[in-house]
Amino acid sequence: MGIELLDRTALVLFSGGQDSTTTLAWALDRYDHVETVGFDYGQRHAVELEVRSVVADGIRRSFPDWGDRLGEDHMVDLQVLGRISETSLTKGMAIAMADDGLPNTFVPGRNLIFLTFAAAVAYRRGIRHIVTGVCETDYSGYPDCRDDTIKAMQLALNLGMDTRFVLHTPLMWIDKAETWALAKLLGGDELVDVVRTQTHTCYEGDREHIHDWGHGCGACPACELRATGYRGYLARQQA
Repeated sequence: MGIELLDRTALVLFSGGQDSTTTLAWALDRYDHVETVGFDYGQRHAVELEVRSVVADGIRRSFPDWGDRLGEDHMVDLQVLGRISETSLTKGMAIAMADDGLPNTFVPGRNLIFLTFAAAVAYRRGIRHIVTGVCETDYSGYPDCRDDTIKAMQLALNLGMDTRFVLHTPLMWIDKAETWALAKLLGGDELVDVVRTQTHTCYEGDREHIHDWGHGCGACPACELRATGYRGYLARQQA
């Protein structure tokens, strides 16, 4: 085995969006020490990188116990990924479906690269558990979000680094309404408010318009998915 990993520590892939914020809360609820890692890959919604610290500060203020567990944040420069990707998330093109049946927001290899760099950070920091907010239930069809992909990545990372990482995907089998409900379960209405008012999901990077479900243009696929999930969450709360 390459190095000794601490079993009560976790590294969360944290973009500043709804899913990664809920995932961060999930990790803070379970581990004694949690660090975060973000990626600048030339995304058109780079404003998400700016809100990461805002969201983290909001969690520290609202949840002091979690704040005591929240450790160092790591930022990885992956601008090269944006330069080699011909996608609507990294180039000035309209969001649409591609000929292969995937939305052109799909950045090939993105989550594979994210997890590889996250594992490199975790290896250096002696962190055993790596947590990511990918989901196969309510997603855009991205193949690198699938459960089989994550399981294969865990095997490859452990073989390639001669260690025993565990990759966690707490959102894998739940839809967006259930993701809102998970935030409520973990941190009550306070955490729901943090997610709703401070996180960023909109592909267009719109922070000017505010809706009941949060900031965004209200028209891009990310906004539509988030809004639909929020309406479903409210309906289930009232049922």
